[in-house]
Amino acid sequence: MKRFLRAVGRPAGLSLFLALSACDLAPTYQPPELVVPANWNGKTPSGAPDQVVQSDWWKLYKDPVLDRIEEQATANNADLQAAGERFQQARDTMMQARSKLMPQAILGFGASASLVSWEPDIWSAIRNETKAQTAVAQQRAAEYAAARLSLQAEIAHDYFALRGLDAQDANYRQSITHYEKSLEIVQTRVAGLLSPKLDAVRAQELLYNTRAEELDIQAQRQVMEHAIAILANVSPSEFHIAPVDSNMGMQVPETPVSVPSQLLQRRPDIARAERMMAEANRSIGVQRASFYPNVSLEATDLKPEVAIELPLFTGGARRAGVQKAWSMYRETGDNYRSTVLNAFREVEDGLSRVSRLGEEVKNQHAAVDAAGQTQNMTMELYKGGLNTSLDLIVAQVNTLTSRSREVQIKTELLQASAELIRALGGGWERSALPTPEQIQPFGTLQYGHLDKSPPAGGIDVNTDPKAGTDLTLSGLHGTSPH
Repeated sequence: MKRFLRAVGRPAGLSLFLALSACDLAPTYQPPELVVPANWNGKTPSGAPDQVVQSDWWKLYKDPVLDRIEEQATANNADLQAAGERFQQARDTMMQARSKLMPQAILGFGASASLVSWEPDIWSAIRNETKAQTAVAQQRAAEYAAARLSLQAEIAHDYFALRGLDAQDANYRQSITHYEKSLEIVQTRVAGLLSPKLDAVRAQELLYNTRAEELDIQAQRQVMEHAIAILANVSPSEFHIAPVDSNMGMQVPETPVSVPSQLLQRRPDIARAERMMAEANRSIGVQRASFYPNVSLEATDLKPEVAIELPLFTGGARRAGVQKAWSMYRETGDNYRSTVLNAFREVEDGLSRVSRLGEEVKNQHAAVDAAGQTQNMTMELYKGGLNTSLDLIVAQVNTLTSRSREVQIKTELLQASAELIRALGGGWERSALPTPEQIQPFGTLQYGHLDKSPPAGGIDVNTDPKAGTDLTLSGLHGTSPH
């Protein structure tokens, strides 16, 4: 580099070129300031200080099996690892753009000539392209955070569905046991000529239908277990979550709810949309630079040359490029507002669903108690010959239906609470985005250890070729949360 500068010297106008190298043609950029509501409609926070959901938010449910699946999936899920690699690639693309700021040296042998070239970034086109690619890398980091949060929420959603099916299976086993005893009572009355044979046939039909429905529930559970296995990067045939014999005893945690203005800092998709605006803003500067002279300095075998290219007429190509860049910038602004509005909608939906489903569970539980009492009283009346077997069957079916509905509502409530946490950002903070300095994947003169870059923004990639390749290690065989 020093030999190159001595050979070139300071030709006329070079000092001016260097002075102009700070000329930035990109518009001044400020993140858009949106007027947002002060409170939520679904649930208005109290005057307590703003609370933050922890990044390991699933531990709020106090289920060790769920904890282990979440941790295993976060470490091994193939789609999440691929998102991390896309972030790595974006960092390298930024470095490629940044490299144009440096002199390029080629050492020739034989008939080839040695060449040193440098393009002074007078109009900041290279700098703006570098900053644009930095914003792209930050977008990929936000996408990784969004993919991780989506994965965690999907696991929780599927896990709650699986536990709901466990509870449904327990309900059906309880009803089947009751129906078997009921059938014995009916058959005794038929044998004693106290009831018609039709009563026994009806009781048998109810029992066999219920057994068939239980098999369907068990099949649904297996399918749900397979879905969780894929998320945890395990072959379904090697993955098993031990069933629990409970009626959805898992409690719904109290979700910390922040004020709406904080949501802009806690949603990775909002951060991504804003970084897209920053990228588009820098692209305008790159397109504007095409209207100005391009200066390059070259030295072939230490013979300096200065080349200046002045675009005169390109048939409107440059104007079209600038106009397109402005349009793309406005489009990213529209997308940003849409993303923010959708985030508010998801939080409002979550608050409404959690609140309404919580009340629905209370009412449905009371209905289950009433249905159980009706079933018992109807059986006693039937034994005394005071009502028909049809009345008994109706009461039995209504009891199972009420219990199943209660489990369904509890499952939906747990899933809604997890979705609300996801909508609130799942403990992510915008400050987690990597800085421009952290995005640089390696030093300018670094030539070793290039298989991967140091972690940035909490995102690391695993370069071990054997990592995650054993699809049989679930670590969950025979595991029970109790």
